Amino acid sequence: MTGDDTRHLPLEDLHQAAGARFGAFAGWSMPLTYPPGVMKEHLHTREHAGLFDISHMKLFEVAGSGATALLNRACPLDAGALGISQSKYTFFLNEAAGIIDDLIVTRLGDDRFMVVANAGNAVEDEKHLRALAADFDAKVEPLDRVFLAIQGPDAWAALARAGIETGSLLFMHGIEPRQNWFMSRSGYTGEDGFEIGLPEKDARDLVVKLLADERVQWIGLAARDSLRLEAGLCLHGHDLTPEIDPASAGLMWAISKDVRAAGHFIGADALRSILERGPSQKRVGLKPDGRQPVRADAALVDAGGNPAGHVTSGGFGPSTGHPVAMGYVDTALAKAGTKLFADVRGTKIPIDVASLPFTPHRYRKG
Repeated sequence: MTGDDTRHLPLEDLHQAAGARFGAFAGWSMPLTYPPGVMKEHLHTREHAGLFDISHMKLFEVAGSGATALLNRACPLDAGALGISQSKYTFFLNEAAGIIDDLIVTRLGDDRFMVVANAGNAVEDEKHLRALAADFDAKVEPLDRVFLAIQGPDAWAALARAGIETGSLLFMHGIEPRQNWFMSRSGYTGEDGFEIGLPEKDARDLVVKLLADERVQWIGLAARDSLRLEAGLCLHGHDLTPEIDPASAGLMWAISKDVRAAGHFIGADALRSILERGPSQKRVGLKPDGRQPVRADAALVDAGGNPAGHVTSGGFGPSTGHPVAMGYVDTALAKAGTKLFADVRGTKIPIDVASLPFTPHRYRKG
């Protein structure tokens, strides 16, 4: 993608003023790190509160008498079973049950939902949803919002100090606290936290208030990646792709038994047949020996040197103190403790299949 095509965050000037180092991600110029550096940013989020600009992600409002039926067709989801303000992790699947994108859908009213899509897929997601909406009485509206995440054990207190109360909002629930605002208790770090979509002027005011609190600091994309990897959370385009199905990815917990059995979502037949025969590979945690991280695309072999799978995400875990990775291995090798080897530039690095997540989740569920 040429520089001319690169998209810029509405708050880019604030990141420049904060000393951000920028890099390309999903067609956007994104803050990768700030002066403290990735290690300190990561640990600050785990210990206090990290502020992330995630405006590259896209919010869609889906509304109308056919909105529930549309989402039930587009996703392996029973949208009508969601309570008002309840959020659900779900997917757009293709006919082969491959994951076009992973999403969070929140029910805001009887016939109104908020859909949060990933940056790299936002354009395709909108086309996909609009094409399906032609068969339903439903309108798909992309929203022009700044999208911020505040994550970490002090996130709720920092928001309260900034005048935003979060007390009754539980994990995987979303509300509209003010006009043109959407706030959910969710995130991508394994920590308690919130994602807030709001108009740019409001976002600028909120950022000033939040950063006046010493518990809050800007966090870049690099630490966002190490945080989500320690938490065992997937990155679309790496751990999830249109060639990977939810069963292989270990994400069937996101699809209720009723929907598995009788849902009419795109890819339903393919997913049922995968479940019947069992997936041939599974997503696993991977813990390399030593200190050298094993990165995405490294090939995995078993003790006999036979191909065993590949790494999809990898790096160093600042909270765990050792390298962490995820990848796909043959189902027979997916048990925690299985010994494998990763090929890193011709060197075979011993690597153990490990349980996910590497750091415990600390969501506020009650």
